[in-house]
This record gives sequence, structure tokens and C-alpha cells, in this order.
Amino acid sequence: MLTANEIRDSFVKFFESKGHQIVPSAPMVIKDDPTLMFTNAGMNQFKDIILGNHPAKYKRVTDSQKCLRVSGKHNDLEEVGHDTYHHTMFEMLGNWSFGDYFKKEAISWAWEFLVDVLKIDPKDLYATVFEGSPEEGLERDNEAASYWEQFMPADHIINGNKHDNFWEMGDTGPCGPCSEIHIDSRSEEEKAKVPGRELVNKDHPQVIEIWNLVFMQYNRKADGSLEPLPARVIDTGMGFERLVRTMQGKTSNYDTDVFQPIIKAIGDLSGKKYGDDPKIDVAMRVVADHIRTIAFSITDGQLPSNAKAGYVIRRILRRAVRYAYTFLDQKQAFMYKLIPVLIENMGGAYPELKAQQGLIEKVIKEEEEAFLRTLETGIRLLDKVMADTKAAGKTEISGVDAFTLYDTFGFPFDLTELILRENGLTADVAGFEAEMQKQKQRARNAAAVETGDWVVLKEGETEFVGYDYTEYETSILRYRQIKQKNQTLYQIVLDKTPFYAESGGQVGDTGVIVSEFETIDIIDTKKENNLPIHIAKKLPEHLDAPMMACVDTDKRAACAANHSCTHLLDEALREVLGDHIEQKGSLVTPNSLRFDFSHFQKVTDEEIRQVEHLVNAKIRANIPLKEYRNIPIEEAKELGAIALFGEKYGDHVRVIQFGSSIEFCGGTHVAATGNIGMVKILSESSVAAGVRRIEAITGARVEEMLDGFQDTLRELKSLFNNAPDLANSIRKAIDENTGLKKQMEEFKKEKQAQMKERLLSNIKEVNGVKLIKLCALMTSPEAVKNIAFQLRGEITENLFFVAGTQFEGKPTLTVMLSDNLVAGGLKAGALVKEAAKLIQGGGGGQPHFATAGGKNIDGLNAAVDKIIELAGL
Repeated sequence: MLTANEIRDSFVKFFESKGHQIVPSAPMVIKDDPTLMFTNAGMNQFKDIILGNHPAKYKRVTDSQKCLRVSGKHNDLEEVGHDTYHHTMFEMLGNWSFGDYFKKEAISWAWEFLVDVLKIDPKDLYATVFEGSPEEGLERDNEAASYWEQFMPADHIINGNKHDNFWEMGDTGPCGPCSEIHIDSRSEEEKAKVPGRELVNKDHPQVIEIWNLVFMQYNRKADGSLEPLPARVIDTGMGFERLVRTMQGKTSNYDTDVFQPIIKAIGDLSGKKYGDDPKIDVAMRVVADHIRTIAFSITDGQLPSNAKAGYVIRRILRRAVRYAYTFLDQKQAFMYKLIPVLIENMGGAYPELKAQQGLIEKVIKEEEEAFLRTLETGIRLLDKVMADTKAAGKTEISGVDAFTLYDTFGFPFDLTELILRENGLTADVAGFEAEMQKQKQRARNAAAVETGDWVVLKEGETEFVGYDYTEYETSILRYRQIKQKNQTLYQIVLDKTPFYAESGGQVGDTGVIVSEFETIDIIDTKKENNLPIHIAKKLPEHLDAPMMACVDTDKRAACAANHSCTHLLDEALREVLGDHIEQKGSLVTPNSLRFDFSHFQKVTDEEIRQVEHLVNAKIRANIPLKEYRNIPIEEAKELGAIALFGEKYGDHVRVIQFGSSIEFCGGTHVAATGNIGMVKILSESSVAAGVRRIEAITGARVEEMLDGFQDTLRELKSLFNNAPDLANSIRKAIDENTGLKKQMEEFKKEKQAQMKERLLSNIKEVNGVKLIKLCALMTSPEAVKNIAFQLRGEITENLFFVAGTQFEGKPTLTVMLSDNLVAGGLKAGALVKEAAKLIQGGGGGQPHFATAGGKNIDGLNAAVDKIIELAGL
């Protein structure tokens, strides 16, 4: 029996023998296509070739592509684990022809591989062909049918409708008929009862599609019409996991060696056995499927987070943790321990897994631990809500309860619904959504802005000239009044502006607009609908006068220095920490910079120092800025420019280069790195699991900080008589102070012992009670307490100790009683509480020991006498 790895290898080797170039899988996480977060089909990496944007380097190509389908029309997430063939991540085996061979070769080679190479019984194979579309003037794909007739009987060739057998990339673009290959894996008895052809495309779990051959021969125009493609394309995709299942004679993808090694490892770690309990089996399948998706996503640079693709990965991971927690009794992180067996199983085909094993394990472990804390709290609370709901004879928990779990405790609503279903309950979805809307409305109200209508002075569009100028002649196009937080402001739109509007993490410019009549302060510049808006506290009186827009150049220069520094930091972090570093956000102000990046652990002090040294070396090198303005995005990619994940870029972009640092960027920058002056990293911290944050300063701010350090050192030196070795002098002083403290403690103990002995020698017996009275200045309140407990330890019966002491000008009363006096009715707390009135204070304590403090030292002796009087002594 062939293994999964042998099947994958045989596929690409077969097509290599047919003149195909074997190419590696593209990343599963897409970073340069705003229309897709993940690769969801084998053709994604060839879109530009298929669309004719780029010539094909090879006319024939084959590969095994890792894919992820969890969103949009391919959202099968909730099915995964519950059936035999749905997956989040899967592999797609494919062969392509770009303007070379077409239907005849694609069909004959598919048959040859399945029947001659893999030895699949041909009587179990069925093919579908496009039945045609009269409304579009398309006939049945008789060409494809005629080729299939050379290999299989006519009753194994089935007509398929447009939904199943006509493939389109989108509303426009390349498209064409396709031919699916289905396999019937049922028993001979079942086949005899119902022919396989009657079950094709009927969602039968054992009669499944394994390969789709797409014949791109048309171009769909904007008006919906079709025209022949000048260069026809073959695009095939075969489900690897389904093929392995067929070859290994299994009825479930999870029973193959693609998943069984992982499932066995899950069993070993959890002490559970696959096949004993349906719920445990589902949980094992969920974990086995999801661990592959999570590991490959992290390998491709996408860490779990709360936004976009990162949120999808976090949701998949948390779904796996939830199943493991509930059905596999895993209350601690354990999925990260599955990575070695995953690498052993798939590392040969995908060596990037092994290369980033440490990163994968650490990120998964951290995410597991974080969610387990949330899960444990949430499940405990949900259990109580479910119990209360059942006790009330209801089957639905309120939307308010579900929202509280979500909003206050971070418990995902979809998990709440899942747990409720398993317990025969439901959630009030409408009520939950209503609470969500209330929350959004509260947020909107908090940020409410009362906006007036635009007053248009003249028509036109704003031209940004700020890359080249900090002052420019301008005029007002329009303005409006806004009221925010009881403040009236004005938004002004200029026809030409050097003011940079806040975007890309960089704050907006400030400055002035000046006419011959007046000067108006611009306190901020924002972007609205891609339009720079200048914010002022007042309007010019002469709105139609010619003006000069003048940026605050000091703030602009400081911002530029900090922004350029983030680019150098980004590159230095990759050099020191590894290529997995990816920018996750930034904030650039005139005073400082903040840079968020993907990383799995705290950056050490030594690594921070390495990063600083690398950046400062680039600053000293005074590398000139090289700017590529408004260049085609493909040209920018060819330069090696780094694009931020999740950002949407147009056809033309701006690229900033400082030597080997090349990034997409729309911000303002220094003319050369020397203008940054110097960088100093102030802090490094965690923002979220797998995301770290650096805060730093540059230029004059570094000088100010160094001046402060120098002043502090100078002051310290003067305190130590300008000792040449300050650190040693401080260490010596600390050691001396520690020694003196020890001596002081010994002295205090000795004094307390002496005082205790004097008190014992002055006991006064009254009615059989041993009365000890102390009135004195004390070194600390703790000293009186120590003496009181020492006396109680030595006089076990009939002890009545009362003290009126002073410490730092404040009076304190203390009473200590032996147990037999307490049993006889005396209460230390009651005694000090009453007597404390004489020192203008209050207090209390236990029956055998109590204290009270006050303000009136003059009443201390009377208070002591009052305690003795109250005790009847």
C-alpha cells in the first residue's frame, strides 16, 4: 500500500515525466492580494499568468498546493471533524498548461495516472462533462466527452450543469467548462443495488469527486458575453486527502496515514482511544485537522490575532482547544506537543515546518494557555447559566447572559451556541445581537460628532505636495463646523496642501495657514474619504484671500526621523530575531515611535542592544533616501519592497528605500539616515500572544534623555565624594547599610528583652491578676506587640498587660490578656475601644489582644488608667 508521501511524490513525478516543471507550494496565507486572505485553490498563485498580466515562465507546471477554506462560500469549519472528508487545510495536487496542451492530453494523462500508475479499478471511475447552456449559446462539451469515451463506457460519462461543470474565476475573466472525475468506493453489494452514476454529485460520502479538470477557453467580458481566449489554459486540481483515502482503501480521510499518526499522538497524550466514543472521535478529528492548519499558517507568517486572517487562525485554534478541553480532558496546553509528529509526517514535502518548529510550538503553546484561562472561566459561568435555565423550565438562555459571557469574559458566542446544543439548549440570538447593537451605539455616542454642512467656496480637488514642500500657496475649497466634546472646531479643505494627513501610523501635521490679514493655527490634519482635512479652532475672516500653508517643520522633521527609524528597526529586528518578524502596527509622533511586530517571546536586553547598534550604524552611515513614487505595484515587488499584511495597495505605489531597507510607504521621511541622529529603545513589551511592542526615541529626545542620565550620575558621584568607581562605592554603601540594619535589629531585640525583664520584675498582683503596665516612648509599634506576645508566652494564666506608648508623636494603646481572663469575661477589644476616646482615636482587635491609635498624647496616661478601671483592677 502506498503511503501519502509516496502518492504525492508519484503525482508530481508522473507529470514531470510529461514535461511539467515541479514548482513549490505557494504560501497558504496570501499577503499581496487584497481579494483573498488565504490560498483556497491551486490556481491562486498562477492568477497573474492566467489573466495575461505576466508571461508564463514554464508552459507546463505541476505541484501540490496547501490550501485553506474557512470563509466565504467555502466555509466548512463547523463540518470539520463531524464527517469523513471536510477539512480546513487540505492539499491540492495539480497540473497546468499555459497555452500548450489542452483537453485531449489533460484527460488521457489523468486516466493514465489513475488507472495505469495507481492501478485504480476503471469500473469505479465516472466523469462529468458540461451539458451546455442554450441561453449563452454554449453546446455540450462533446470534445471532452469524446476523449472520455476512449477510456470508459458511455454510462460512466455524466452531463453536469453550469454550477458543477462550468468554472469561472469571477464575474469577468477566464472561464470554461470542466470535467470532474468521481470514484465509487462502496462495497460490491452496494454497487449492485444502486449504480454509482446515480450517486454522482449527490453528497454520498463514498461516491466522491477526486479530480477536476478545468478547460479555460473563454474570456467573460463585462457585458457577460464570452469570447475565445487566445491562449487556452488547463487547470486541474485533485484532492490529495481524498486520493490517499481511495488508494489506502479507507472510508474516511481521517483513517489514512495523513491523519492517523497525529490521531495516535493525540490518543497517547490524552489517554483516550480513537473509535471508542463518537464524541471523543470528533474531538480527535478536530484537533488533528486544525493543528495542520495552525502550524502551516504560522509557518507562512500569520500569527493568531484579533484581526483579519489572524482572527481566522485564532478561531480555528480556539475551536480545537475547546474540543480538547471538553472531550479529551485537556485542561493544560497540549496541542503544541503534536508538532514533532506533524513534521515527521509532512516535513519532507514541506521543509519550512522543520525550519520554524520552535516558533510554531511557542506560539501555539502561548495561545492555548491564554484561551484555556478564558475557557475555564467561561465554561464555569455557562454551566451555572445552563443550570439556572433548566431549573426555570426553559430551554433558551437569554441574549443578555450570552452577551455578558462574550463581552465581559471574552467567551466566543459560537462556542456558547455549540456547548448549548450539546446540552439540549439554545441561545436567544436576537437578544444577543440586540446587546451587540447597544454596545456599538454606546461606542458611537461616546465618539459622537455634530457635523455641519460643507460650505463650498469653489470646486476642485486637493493636491498633496508635502513630499516636496513644507510651504505652499493655497486657497480654501470648502469648510464646515463640527462640535465634539463641547468644543467647536472647523474642518478646512485646501486646493493644494503640504500638510500630511494622519495615516499609516504617522500622526498628521500641524502648522499655520497665513494670509496678509491673519494667521490660523492648524492643530491637526486627518484623512476622510481619502481627502486631507485641516482642523482649526477658528476660521479665517477672509476666506477667499490667497494664503500660504506652512507646516511646523520641527515637528515634521521629528516625525520623519521617527518614521524612517521604524523602517530601519524593522530590518534590524529581522536580522537579529529572524525572518518571521512582520510589522503588525506602528505609531509615529514627533516625540517618539512605537513599533509592533510578530515574535513569540520577550526580546532580551542583549538582542535589544544588537538591534540598537545595527540601526545606529545605519544612521551614522548617512544612507540617502531613494524614493520610488507612483510606480506599478509589480515593479515595487520586483525591487523586493516589503508590504504590510492586510494592507490594500493600488496599482501604483510609493516605495521608500534606505540601502537594503525597502518598504511600501506613504509617510514622510528624512533625506538621509544621518538626520535621525540616534535611536534609543526605551521599552519592549507584549501586546498580544505572539506580538511584541518596541517604544523608542530619536534625535534631540535621545540627547535630552542622555543629559538626564548624566545629571543623575553627576549627582550620585557628588553624594559619594566623586568616587572614581561609582558602582563599587554604591555597592559598598549598600553592604554597610545592610550590616547596620542587622546591628540595629539586634540592638532592638536586646532593648526589648531588657524592657521585658524590667516589666516582669515589676508585676503588681490585684485580686490574683498579674497586672503589668507600660508607659514609654517606643522605637516602633511592632516592638510593643513583640513584648506583649513574649509576656503571654511566659505568663500563661492571669496575665493583664496594658501599654500606653508613643511613636513619632502618635499615641497607641495595647492590651494583652491570658486565655483564662478572656474566659472570665474580659475582652481586650472592648477595653481599648472605650479607652481610646481619651486619646481621640479608635481601635479594636481580638478578645486576647487589641490595639488602638489616636491623636491626643496628653490623654494617654488617663486612657491606660481607664482600661485598668474598666477591668475592675
